[in-house]
Amino acid sequence: MAVEIKAPSFPESVQEGTLASWHKSAGDQVSRDELIVEIETDKVVLEVVAPANGVLLEILKQEGDAIQSNELLARIEEGAATTSDDAPSSGQAATASSGDISAAINPAAKKLAQERGIDVADVTGTGKGGRITKEDVVNFEPSTAAVPETISSAVDTALDEPSSEHGDRVERKVAMTRMRARISERLLEVTQTTASLTTFNEVDMTALMNLRAQYKTEFTKMHNGTRLGFMGFFVKAAVEALKRFPLVNASIDGKEIVYHGYQDIGVAVSTERGLVVPVLRNAENMSIASVENGISEFAGKARDGKLTIDEMTGGTFTITNGGVYGSLISTPIINPPQTAILGMHKIQERPIAVDGQVVVRPMMYLAMSYDHRLIDGKEAVRFLVTIKELIEDPAKILLEI
Repeated sequence: MAVEIKAPSFPESVQEGTLASWHKSAGDQVSRDELIVEIETDKVVLEVVAPANGVLLEILKQEGDAIQSNELLARIEEGAATTSDDAPSSGQAATASSGDISAAINPAAKKLAQERGIDVADVTGTGKGGRITKEDVVNFEPSTAAVPETISSAVDTALDEPSSEHGDRVERKVAMTRMRARISERLLEVTQTTASLTTFNEVDMTALMNLRAQYKTEFTKMHNGTRLGFMGFFVKAAVEALKRFPLVNASIDGKEIVYHGYQDIGVAVSTERGLVVPVLRNAENMSIASVENGISEFAGKARDGKLTIDEMTGGTFTITNGGVYGSLISTPIINPPQTAILGMHKIQERPIAVDGQVVVRPMMYLAMSYDHRLIDGKEAVRFLVTIKELIEDPAKILLEI
């Protein structure tokens, strides 16, 4: 009996998706709940699993096709099994690897290998019959032994061949992913529809760094391995500042201002597919430990492409940390419909004046971009100064003063 494989029901905020990759080919044996195909939307990658045991009878949609909600993707012959004659032998797998590598490689693995510039002939397949899987490509490391030989060969070739006035100028065009295309649209939309302005300040991280150094080991033991970072303090400082300046926590709806009686903090996370912003719901009720744990879980899900649309929907304020990549100062872009975003940056020792003396302190630049249509400069500056004061005296965060 044929069983249909359909795309999941998309939420209202998602119009359609793109078929990203098939993890199985027609004729392959599949097991119930086994990953069959991935669909990329402008927010997340949705995984579609096999609804039953059997054989993948036919594939109706190809990679790159636009997919609508609940659209038919493929059919499975339930209960069917591949015969021993159909299954490739180890010898056949070896032949496929050396001769027609495309026949023995998972489509998703092939696509990833092309994106990373990996020759699939160098990858050892661990799948059925020696088939190369996506995990094989992800875990592939070029042989270090081959590097000197390659360099030597290139040098010899350069010496043997006459010099060319014009070297090879290779160009490669790759279609934008749906997520990257949507990110581009939203960023352009922000610049065109908001009166964005950025205010800067700097914060002395001495007290917070000393506090973290003193308690990080005990904190990890007490909270089941959760690491004590700086983001937990910045989220809690932002929550306290948002309570004092509710306009920064508000949004614009047409000609009305929407005041939110809660603080849902978005934390920007960078992935291979693009920047995503999962949201910590009701951050005002979270402890520093729960904030750190939540951010850690989001980061893991983001790397694995497991974030759900619900986890990235909403948010009243966003924090982004370019400092982890070495950024010293930047102007973050507002994440609509929010009206403000806080940018953290690299901690760097600098000489500053304290009580008439020049001392060297670990300093961080803070940047707050805000929509001037709603938030005045005075409000934005006072908000950022509040965060600065809370971070420089962390006891105020815990005491909420």
